Amino acid sequence: MDATLGLPVLVGLIAVALLFDFLNGLHDAANSIATIVSTRVLRPQYAVLWAGFFNFVAFLVFGLNVAQTIGTGIIEPSVIDVQVIFAALVGAIVWNLITWGLGIPSSSSHALIGGLVGGGMAKAGLSAAVWSGLSKTLLAIVLSPVVGFLLALVLVAIVSWASVRSTPFAVDRAFRILQFASASLYSLGHGGNDAQKTMGIIAVLLYSQGHLGAEFSVPFWVVLACQAAMALGTLMGGWRIVRTMGLRITKLTPMQGFCAETGGAATLFIATWLGVPVSTTHTITGAIVGVGAARRVSAVRWNVASSIVYAWVITIPASAGVAALAYWGTLLLRSSAP
Repeated sequence: MDATLGLPVLVGLIAVALLFDFLNGLHDAANSIATIVSTRVLRPQYAVLWAGFFNFVAFLVFGLNVAQTIGTGIIEPSVIDVQVIFAALVGAIVWNLITWGLGIPSSSSHALIGGLVGGGMAKAGLSAAVWSGLSKTLLAIVLSPVVGFLLALVLVAIVSWASVRSTPFAVDRAFRILQFASASLYSLGHGGNDAQKTMGIIAVLLYSQGHLGAEFSVPFWVVLACQAAMALGTLMGGWRIVRTMGLRITKLTPMQGFCAETGGAATLFIATWLGVPVSTTHTITGAIVGVGAARRVSAVRWNVASSIVYAWVITIPASAGVAALAYWGTLLLRSSAP
């Protein structure tokens, strides 16, 4: 890679990365607020403020294990150059915009991972991948919604048993209050896991350009910039996907919303601690399906859930394909430039 990359190009790439982070917050705002909005505990405009705040302060709670995985555990750092980073971001952003426009809650995380894989392999073939880190991430695609589903299912059973002697009105009132806590925890987990993915992209770009010295690390200004960009995106909201997540999969009560958010938050906390870049979309969808199925299997609109699963399956190959095209396009432009 050109070691004398100009400052304007470097700043431009960082700006594109922060644009992805903003769109990630916009796209995934539904993950943080769908349940609390659909149960009418908070109005949408207040819910995004609530979620945006906890998205931003997440760096105070979590380490940077996910950023380390993205920076060094998906594609070999030696393969990374300007074209690979640019292609990865284009692949992720294009797929995010397509699914956001269609109201499909796909994974921004896996769009970014697909973009990295597509850009890296377009440059160096299969040898570009760090298969240990990539396989861990691919396994999380399956496990994160399953864990969210099971935790939410268990929580519904526990809460239902604990409140069997209470009146429906008392249960509803209690869980309207408790949902503030569960929504906060979920937004904290969302900000902790998702913002770190962009941190890893910017940090590996700086590292590849020799701005971080001999050891890979994430500068504090990158942490703050990424958390702020994600929080701002969340504030802008993603109302199309809120409708799908909060209203179309199953009808939620405050008690079910609390169980879904708590189950999802627990999954995200564990994954972030382990350094696994999971999909917050997958996690909360699994949890919402879990609380719906706890009531009865027919309470879940399985046709909607299945269409979401299809989007999950094609996200990585689709974003990888766009990234590969973007990488080859940049090479073509460079070769044809005078």
